[in-house]
Amino acid sequence: MENIIINDYCFKRVYFWMQYTPEDLNFTEIAIDVYYPKDRKANGLVMFNHGFLIGTDLLYLPKRLLAGIFNNEQAPLFDNYPSYYYNYTSAIVEKNWAMAFVTSTHEQTEFTPTTDFGGNPRVGQEAYMAASYLIRFGATSTFYNASHSKLFQFMNSNNVIFAGHSVGGAHAQVAATGFDNLNAIGATTNKKFDPIVYDRIIFPRVTEKLSTWGADSRANPVGLVQLSPVDMKNPLFGGMELYRQKLAKIPIPNLMIIGQCDCACLDTSQPPAWASDSAVSTEFSQMAPAGSDSWAAVANVEKGSHCGYLTEPNLLCSTADSASQCKRCPNTDKYQPQGMETDFTTEIFKHFISIYPANSGFRGTRKEWLESSCLKWLNNQKPADTSINLVQFNGGEYVHHVKQATETC
Repeated sequence: MENIIINDYCFKRVYFWMQYTPEDLNFTEIAIDVYYPKDRKANGLVMFNHGFLIGTDLLYLPKRLLAGIFNNEQAPLFDNYPSYYYNYTSAIVEKNWAMAFVTSTHEQTEFTPTTDFGGNPRVGQEAYMAASYLIRFGATSTFYNASHSKLFQFMNSNNVIFAGHSVGGAHAQVAATGFDNLNAIGATTNKKFDPIVYDRIIFPRVTEKLSTWGADSRANPVGLVQLSPVDMKNPLFGGMELYRQKLAKIPIPNLMIIGQCDCACLDTSQPPAWASDSAVSTEFSQMAPAGSDSWAAVANVEKGSHCGYLTEPNLLCSTADSASQCKRCPNTDKYQPQGMETDFTTEIFKHFISIYPANSGFRGTRKEWLESSCLKWLNNQKPADTSINLVQFNGGEYVHHVKQATETC
């Protein structure tokens, strides 16, 4: 299928298979929804990890089984469009950026995939591979056809903001550390990462290893946006702590948004995304140890829920906000999908992207990031052009970051 053009933007569905290393026996099925400028001169890419597994299709597993038995390559992932739930694409138009949404079967074996509720850095690795694929080959699945790939290339740079919601927010933390860290940490945690891509037809064609592509063809992380990130300590996967520790030393804009009424993010997540008690180890404190030079910042949405970010309702996600699962904010009308928190999220991406010069990463210092137009806009009880309120932190600010050892209060 050729790309769909609406106004000055194109939409394309990209589909391929990958192995984490050439020696890995598992294949992972990847599907990407990508929106990119019609002029094919995108200044950067937002790569978004969705937060709830494969999608809403309860017949996914039997469909996958039948596809394997009858060698039907029209795989079930074609029926799941992550951009349906996270379509913030109006935010990318002003600066001529692209935005992509990745989903996968994760550790795909011949018939049945294993799924992931969090804690698996493999999914962040997949997002990094997906972004790199789009940079090198563009919005096409025919990577083996150089002339065809050239027609679908759309990036002016290899600059990528990694983003995600829920478990996807934690997976984005992994991707944002960059290839060298993915490779090095993976080697020490039995999650080796130097992937290759297949087209998975009768006579499959394959790319060379990602390490041989060259730095300009691999994703260059220039920012991180996490919407209510959820991690999980799992003995099989180990969680994302090592990656967050690395992020504490990486000088890129790093923004976490949490919800006042979000139990999945603040209670269920292991560790919680954020806590007012500084003695509690959290995702944020691992990214921003006290007295460090971390670029991480966090804001808290009043009445914010786990699913209020979504552009369409999702049954699986909504269980996280149900009264039976979440005791925070009793008798409070939490935000629902397609509402004020959704509009606020679009504004976040618009203001976050606005700090980047064309075809460039953020050129400022930590101080300039913390005093950037994006955080100045956000650091208000009611950020401009939104209908939500933020919760004030103990220091009186609405955006919190750790003080450096050399800073005074």
